[in-house]
Amino acid sequence: MSTPFTYFISDLHLSAQRPDITDCFISFMQSEAKHADALYILGDLFEVWIGDDDITEFSERVASTIAELAVNVPVYFIHGNRDFAIREGFAKRANMTILPEQSVIDLYGRKTLISHGDEICTRDIAYQAFRKKSRGWWWPRLMLALPLALRRHIAKRGRITSQNNQKQLTAEIMDVTPSEVDRVMREFKVATFIHGHTHRPNIHRFELDGINRERIVLGDWYDQGSILLATPNELLLQVRPFSD
Repeated sequence: MSTPFTYFISDLHLSAQRPDITDCFISFMQSEAKHADALYILGDLFEVWIGDDDITEFSERVASTIAELAVNVPVYFIHGNRDFAIREGFAKRANMTILPEQSVIDLYGRKTLISHGDEICTRDIAYQAFRKKSRGWWWPRLMLALPLALRRHIAKRGRITSQNNQKQLTAEIMDVTPSEVDRVMREFKVATFIHGHTHRPNIHRFELDGINRERIVLGDWYDQGSILLATPNELLLQVRPFSD
């Protein structure tokens, strides 16, 4: 009998402008992923998402790829900072389940916290202010009520502003806040925490309150597919090279 396993991915930043990433994602979904117990997508599946009504050939290709897998493998999604506007419309087309932005799962007997990870990067004060606004009740409703063409224009300008702002930030500011990692792991009473967002793939092992803990950071998909394979016995970070 083969060993059961679950996959975690994050920060794919899929867009019509990067067909290489999309092709790598589809290849993964149609090969390795179909043998998994489950697939968790921990945010930033898309480079930008301005609403479920922005239906294109590209977005439907992604949705149908996920839905095809989800016939036999449950797919779970947590919002990222790029695609927090995904709602039940897209989730239904993709046949995936949206989870709370911080969720605790039973990973083969391992109580595990999963999230995108942007909420623990508290030293980026400007972003945290935007995050609070964008997750509120009024701002998303206001944005999604705007005409689609205007939302596309706003998103394009927003990406340019974000890229310029990031150039001014230090590596420390853009990484997680260690004390915040400790706080959430204590709050959720977990020894394992899996997230993305920082684009710094690694497995951090440390002791907190006399308990051995681990924080697994998924990488982005700009240069290769970053994947976490979880079995009852191990957590293994892997990469899937893009096709030449």
